[in-house]
Amino acid sequence: MKTYTFKGGIHPNDAKERSRGKPITNLFPANKTVTIPVTMGGAPNTPTVKVGDKVIRGQIIANGTGPMSCPVHASITGTVKKITDHLVSGGAEVPCIVIEENKDAPEEREHTSYMEPIEPMTATREQLIARIHDAGITGMGGASFPTHVKFNYPPTAKIEHLIINAAECEPYLTIDESILNERADRVLDGIRIAQHIVQAPAIIALEKNKAFLLDSLNAKIAELKDLEHKIEVCIVKTKYPQGAEKNLITALTKKEVPSGSLPFMTGCIICNVGTTVAISEAVRLGKPLIDRPLTISGDACSTPMNIIVPIGTLVGDLIPDPIQLTDKVAKILSGGPMMGMSMQSADFPVVKGTSGVLFLTKKEAPVPRTMPCISCGMCINACPMMLTPVSMRRDIDAGDVDLAKAKGLLDCIECGSCSFVCPSDIPLVQTFKVGKKILRDQKGK
Repeated sequence: MKTYTFKGGIHPNDAKERSRGKPITNLFPANKTVTIPVTMGGAPNTPTVKVGDKVIRGQIIANGTGPMSCPVHASITGTVKKITDHLVSGGAEVPCIVIEENKDAPEEREHTSYMEPIEPMTATREQLIARIHDAGITGMGGASFPTHVKFNYPPTAKIEHLIINAAECEPYLTIDESILNERADRVLDGIRIAQHIVQAPAIIALEKNKAFLLDSLNAKIAELKDLEHKIEVCIVKTKYPQGAEKNLITALTKKEVPSGSLPFMTGCIICNVGTTVAISEAVRLGKPLIDRPLTISGDACSTPMNIIVPIGTLVGDLIPDPIQLTDKVAKILSGGPMMGMSMQSADFPVVKGTSGVLFLTKKEAPVPRTMPCISCGMCINACPMMLTPVSMRRDIDAGDVDLAKAKGLLDCIECGSCSFVCPSDIPLVQTFKVGKKILRDQKGK
């Protein structure tokens, strides 16, 4: 079996066995309340509702006017109780709209404010992009980049490949794998709609540790009628960060996205598995992005699972039922262990970019003891962007951020591969984040 890959990267223990094979379960917050950030990807939004307003599931509750804005919708039917700052992934406190389900909720729970369905294969490219925008769809692989912006590339661009990122290279996470296993028809429908927009063949990039899905996916593809463009499944090597879009493009097409460039400039558009499902639902059902599938895992969680919850559900409102924890929780992560954000508590909402929540023990998340750099060069070999982390770190520590920039600081994808292999446990990624912030502040001035 041919596998595709890129130079560099690492091989952490994937730890996917805990939640692998667990069926996707629909859950609802115990207190029947959601806390929805006003902005989840794109330009800042402002609320379109006020305290006391009754809202319907699917109704726009926050929006912006710029081309990068992405609307936010109510994920439950209820009443706006508060508009206040709340802790979110990353540790920041941002404006959120708190909605509480009404007392007669069982009767109202099915009331929705969805858009009119569209027949995708007769719709124009512009109509489909507008629907993706109106549905508030952002990339669901973690970055939350507005999907309508991704598809609205210049008309002079020639798209040769639509790449569906099913690598899911972060350890522990299995939600994309579960979606492909349980909802492959919806994934393929979303791919066909995206193909209608870009007019290009599609490649589903599946990591080798998920190759057991290959036969069923190929069978589903073979059943499709009247395909406009080819859909094929390619197996990529099980390696981190195989799912990073620039690395995935290089692995599959042998093309390199130049520094400061976007994927469409190399003839590629990349979508996450979850994003394709959201596109299908937005077009076929008129449903905005109001629910989020994610993985719950970690050795301190005794009930690992794959779930779907309304966006804005506080993780803490799913504890202790159905999420049950041991007394060994040492770290809570929003996201995977490589690029996830450490959280001080579970009192944060699931948002459009939340792919998982991990409850880790001390053994899984030991406190590193930083030692002096020994110039071993292991970080250079591991870097998937072919940078020199050791050199950039020295420049930043010496106060010469411009020199670090010249060496490719802005090309760093903050994957954490360098920190993972460093025998001295030097927090390289944190150093690079500081350097980038200094450059942003300089640009702002």
